[in-house]
Amino acid sequence: MTSWLLALIAFGVFFLGYRFYSKFLAERIFRLDPDFITPAHRFRDGVDFVPTNRFVLWGHHFTSVAGAAPIIGPAIAMIWGWGPAVLWVLVGTVFIAGIHDFGTLWASIRNRGLSIGAIARNVIGPRALTLFLLIIFFLLLMVNAVFAVAIGTLFTNFPSSVLPYWLQIPIAMAIGYLVYMRQWRLLWPTLAGLGILLALVWVGAQTPVAMPDEPAGIPATAWWVLIMLGYGALASRLPVWLLLQPRDFINAHLLFIGLFLLYLGVFVGRPEIVAPMFNNHVPADAPPLIPLLFVTIACGAISGFHGLVSSGTSSKQLNKETDARFVGYLGATGEGLLAMAAILATAAGFATFDAWSQHYSSWAAASGQGITAFVSGGGSFLANLGLPVLLGTTFISIMVVAFAATTLDTSMRLQRFILAEIGRQYRLPALQNINFATVLVFLCCAGLAFFADPDNPGAGGMVLWPLFGTTNQLTAGLSLLMLSLIFWYTGRPFLYTLIPFLFVATMTTWSMIINVGTFFAAGNMLLTFVGGLILILNIWLILEGVLAVRHHKEAAQVLEER
Repeated sequence: MTSWLLALIAFGVFFLGYRFYSKFLAERIFRLDPDFITPAHRFRDGVDFVPTNRFVLWGHHFTSVAGAAPIIGPAIAMIWGWGPAVLWVLVGTVFIAGIHDFGTLWASIRNRGLSIGAIARNVIGPRALTLFLLIIFFLLLMVNAVFAVAIGTLFTNFPSSVLPYWLQIPIAMAIGYLVYMRQWRLLWPTLAGLGILLALVWVGAQTPVAMPDEPAGIPATAWWVLIMLGYGALASRLPVWLLLQPRDFINAHLLFIGLFLLYLGVFVGRPEIVAPMFNNHVPADAPPLIPLLFVTIACGAISGFHGLVSSGTSSKQLNKETDARFVGYLGATGEGLLAMAAILATAAGFATFDAWSQHYSSWAAASGQGITAFVSGGGSFLANLGLPVLLGTTFISIMVVAFAATTLDTSMRLQRFILAEIGRQYRLPALQNINFATVLVFLCCAGLAFFADPDNPGAGGMVLWPLFGTTNQLTAGLSLLMLSLIFWYTGRPFLYTLIPFLFVATMTTWSMIINVGTFFAAGNMLLTFVGGLILILNIWLILEGVLAVRHHKEAAQVLEER
């Protein structure tokens, strides 16, 4: 199959999903109310609760969930061939990710902007809150530490991306000030900021900024990790209108341009797909396609982290409940397009089948070079449009860095929210203090990054990377379970989330059992212990959900109270 035809099929499937299925969900399942007073208005504080234009909020939501994961996962999953990856991305996005992201956003709105973990207390019971918060804390800790490593590696490998990224921050803050404090219209400041950022792509290509190899005896990548974690902590402390919203809105446009150019390069160049549809010569060290495909590709098909963003930051900024369809479902659709771009770049971005086979000669090689393969393949697509290879790869690398960093500071803000919820639950005032919680989040992430692997400072987060996919998907399954219970309690059709829950829970639990067995056989007691603990917490929480069915009469008012 040619790449342009595969891209056209993906566009058609995503369009039909948003046009018809999301409309059905909005009208028949969620029953959106345009007059409902959202938490952004009810608890407006100018920091976290801020009523926001739906296009701006969609930009924040999309760029927060569209980090490096929807690129890395599909790029790795190509080791099994492009057919399974495409099928899972299309079906997962339309029928699972859409209702998951849409649903967690809606559920949070109907519960005073609480996170999906806190809602578990109302829906399942008091013990569920603690169990869910522990699972979420592990997930966010891995996201922060791992994404900091990914950004540091990109800065080290593509120094041309450093200058444009850091100069984007004052540009975004200027836009936030002009729009929210001076009441400027959003259009012109955004276009100006985007134009400056695009110009900085050329500047960055001409002026790469490389850190010395080992300042103070610490690798350059480790320094970048520390800098990014410090930046993420500070950014998570700022009001959302000052940096988070305007930068995410610019990045959303940057991603639009990047996706447009990538797909345009596909339609103009029409590169042949050199990868096999089904790889009949999978390397010996690769895990089995089923069930591991469904945790290798998480973001881009279904991701628990999306539920944390939907119920963590996006729900606190939603202006009208009817905007939830646009922000939640369309956000999932946009990430599906990014995952498809990653599949195309790694399926048709190689010159020959031999080159593709060499890259996917082992599971370790595929796992370690996922982003590099996407950047190189994407650069070849842009070359079809006449752009120099250096400029094209610089643009793609900036795009990836920008979204990975957006996910990082959003995730650190979410982790602060989780600590505050733990503080409220167990009456610990210190955890509810915004400054103390921010510092504690930074110390936890930095501690994992620098002490989990003393031989590789800064990259300690990668020690837990094998657990990221399964933990992420287990969280998604638990969110789908909670939505199913909410729908059942309130007399709504619940099979639309119950069936995806059963599928996701089965595949991810199976995957985690395989992973824990592999870690134990290899003598890796850290991963065995952490993976086993997360698995036990997950099974425990599912059992709590089953037991909660007996108390559905008491919980039936959870969403209908207003």
